[in-house]
Amino acid sequence: MNPPHGRGRAVPVVALLLMAAIFVALGVWQVQRRAWKHALIAAVEQRTHAAPVAPPGPAQWAGVNAQADAYRRVRVTGHYLTGRDTRVRAVTDLGAGYWVMTPLDTGPFRILVNRGFVPQATPAAPPPAGTVGVTGLLRVTEPRGGFLRSNDPAADRWYSRDVAAIAAARGLTRAAPYFIDADATAGPPYPRGGLTVVHFPDNHLVYALTWFTMAAASLGGAWRLGRQGALLRGR
Repeated sequence: MNPPHGRGRAVPVVALLLMAAIFVALGVWQVQRRAWKHALIAAVEQRTHAAPVAPPGPAQWAGVNAQADAYRRVRVTGHYLTGRDTRVRAVTDLGAGYWVMTPLDTGPFRILVNRGFVPQATPAAPPPAGTVGVTGLLRVTEPRGGFLRSNDPAADRWYSRDVAAIAAARGLTRAAPYFIDADATAGPPYPRGGLTVVHFPDNHLVYALTWFTMAAASLGGAWRLGRQGALLRGR
């Protein structure tokens, strides 16, 4: 015996209403994410154009994170440790090549400095000797690899700027858990500094509209099923 029309339509109506509630929640979440992303973009924009400050010292390392510290403009003084460059694969507006990471000894601790980009098969100028001042943007470590490949320290193949792994491979002690992208400076053509790209994907509005549209479609479907059931009961 077939169930009454009303009972048979109740299940899909409830399912559609539940789906609409979920879609609305996802849409609201994307709106909140958009507000957070815009606040982050504004904060980073302010940091990149602010006067340089000293980078975090060892007492502050535990609190360094991307949201609070990434792209902060810093300046540090020290001397480069020669013979410990690390080439990390990179693609920039200048083509494919490498970032040249060189440790800078500040005295109390060491910092990996991304001195800049070098095209493939192009020699990099050695770091300047003696005491130097480096101004640039603080960057958080990149431990997950890049170019869909993992770093291979044993083979000295690097696809991301994993500070801890590079420091271990180069025998660096007292190494800061972040690195610095050096500004462009006068001198030899390569490494070429100042190529940091500050970009945050911002598709949250599109995602929010998509979820709200799906919620509206679900509500429309529930209304149609409910109306059809009411008409059948009225016969």
